[in-house]
Amino acid sequence: MAEMSSLRLPERSVKPRANGLTIVIDTGMPTAYFRDVVKSMGSLIDFVKFGWGTCLVTPDLEAKIACLREHGVEYFFGGTLFEKFYVQGQVSAYAAFCRAYGCRYVEISNGTIALSNRDKAAMIREFSDEFLVLSEVGYKDSEKSINLRPARWIEYIREDLSAGAWKVITEARETGTAGIVRPDGELRFGLMEEIFDAVEAEKMIYEAPNKTLQAYFIEKLGQEVNLANIAFHDIIGLETLRLGLRSDTLMLYEGERL
Repeated sequence: MAEMSSLRLPERSVKPRANGLTIVIDTGMPTAYFRDVVKSMGSLIDFVKFGWGTCLVTPDLEAKIACLREHGVEYFFGGTLFEKFYVQGQVSAYAAFCRAYGCRYVEISNGTIALSNRDKAAMIREFSDEFLVLSEVGYKDSEKSINLRPARWIEYIREDLSAGAWKVITEARETGTAGIVRPDGELRFGLMEEIFDAVEAEKMIYEAPNKTLQAYFIEKLGQEVNLANIAFHDIIGLETLRLGLRSDTLMLYEGERL
């Protein structure tokens, strides 16, 4: 890493870490590009999520996983894949699939299918006997998410944590247009404030697929906030936001020295 001279930067935890997580989404990246990014930036990546069901049509999945292991990056499959197995009555097959690829983590969600949060919590409880579970709250349908009152979001988050979820992810999609975000890309600020007040930040992972969302969560919760759905080309950019090395967050850590 380049010499930083006398610059004062906010403290960042080092890998392996439980917070300050950067979770990158693989939407089907070419294998050579995938390997290059992971080799170059693996120290900044905590997880790669193979988005939705892409792992089933990724020819080089085993090679990608081997690359992640080599560089100390964890991985899991998108919650939509769990939902596909669930809706076909093949939950045991999903567990076997994750096991076959050496997954330590699984994502359990109900963003698309008709699965109550109570039944989702039962799935979390079942999978947590073997895996570390990342649960997701919020729907991929924008209208359905908007109609989910803040009290319900908080109820579902707490229910998932009580069922054994390691951390809970708030839905925003890779497009930043659903869940905690309105269809026009505007964050639901009131909802977020209520979640911040009700649930410890360490228990949460916020999907933040663009710079505006990333900067907002860092400003509100600090450089050690857990962020997901980060694009491969945004890994360095996000780390500079965390460290106040980008205009959007530069002054966050300078107030006391002015």
